[in-house]
Amino acid sequence: MSDIPANADFVRLQLSASLPPPGKGARQGRWNLFSGWLNTALTLLCLYLIWLLVWPAVKFIFIDAVWTGASREACLAETAGRAVGACWPFIAAKFSQFIYGFYPEGGRWRVDLTFLLSAALLLPLLIPRLPYKGANALVFFGIFPIAAFFLLVGGGFGLPYVETRSWGGLLITLVVAVTGIVVSLPLGILLALARRSAMPAVQAAAVIFIEFWRGVPLIAVLFFATYMLPLFLPPTWSIDALLRVLVGVALFASAYMAEVVRGGLQAIPRGQYEAASALGLGYAATMGLVILPQALRLVIPGIVNIFIGLFKDTTLVLTVAIFDLLGQLRAAFADPNWASPATLFTGFAFAGLIYFVFCFGMSRYSLFVERRLCTEHSRDVE
Repeated sequence: MSDIPANADFVRLQLSASLPPPGKGARQGRWNLFSGWLNTALTLLCLYLIWLLVWPAVKFIFIDAVWTGASREACLAETAGRAVGACWPFIAAKFSQFIYGFYPEGGRWRVDLTFLLSAALLLPLLIPRLPYKGANALVFFGIFPIAAFFLLVGGGFGLPYVETRSWGGLLITLVVAVTGIVVSLPLGILLALARRSAMPAVQAAAVIFIEFWRGVPLIAVLFFATYMLPLFLPPTWSIDALLRVLVGVALFASAYMAEVVRGGLQAIPRGQYEAASALGLGYAATMGLVILPQALRLVIPGIVNIFIGLFKDTTLVLTVAIFDLLGQLRAAFADPNWASPATLFTGFAFAGLIYFVFCFGMSRYSLFVERRLCTEHSRDVE
């Protein structure tokens, strides 16, 4: 150590003292359910509340449920001789109505084929390791919507024409939700870029569009698109009611999507823009290769939140006489052959399970994408 200059004060001549080990609960993610009297009391209270809410639901849906029967008589306590829970024979009898609505029975294979094709094209996109993602995305987003439209509507290739007024049930729910999701993301990205544009006219147009659609409720948009829009069109123009609803839902969702994407764009440091400029990249290349991949990665939770909210908001189409899953469910309640005290609760439990499966699936997949893209900043100290 004699070779060290006298003025080299920054050189440490001895090891620093060891720090004491961290205390209990220092590591994140550790459950301290019973680490003190307060945590213990809160844990027991939560368990009691869960018991009060979950056990009656499980008992109604599974334990006391009626699984077989041909009419309402099987779901009456007088007939069963016991307390009666969910009336699942009602769901079995009305299942086709819940899925297809009033779609002609002889053509329901077209709906099944559409569902099968959508699943066959969507699943490879969701699995990261599978190849040919570009071609798969081109087929799913470019070719499949056109093929599904001609398959469901018909009127050509030997398929009978089916009006959209005959559609209903889960078919309508998925058509409205998928159309809104697929259209709102790219349109929301364009609106977010336009709102951050340096051109005042483009920025003002984007601000007006976003604030207008965010300032009105979705139900008002649906009423305007269904009942008021035809009053402003020439008498010779006839736009399908479902198409008007799809356009309204897509524009409404894109306004909210634009603000989510704009939040991601604002989170990108200025140095990223400067680095892209230093490499000689233009605006399109900068946004497509540098900025947007980082921004979209940061706002995955917000994007999926919009998707989940949009999927649940499809139930509002019932207010404009389009019978989605919930609309067909309410229509089935009017059947006197299945009128029983348990029918109403069984129907809503069935619909709730379907919505939960779809929304929970989207939520879990978004968490998988976040973990794969390493968007979380871990603070654990090893």
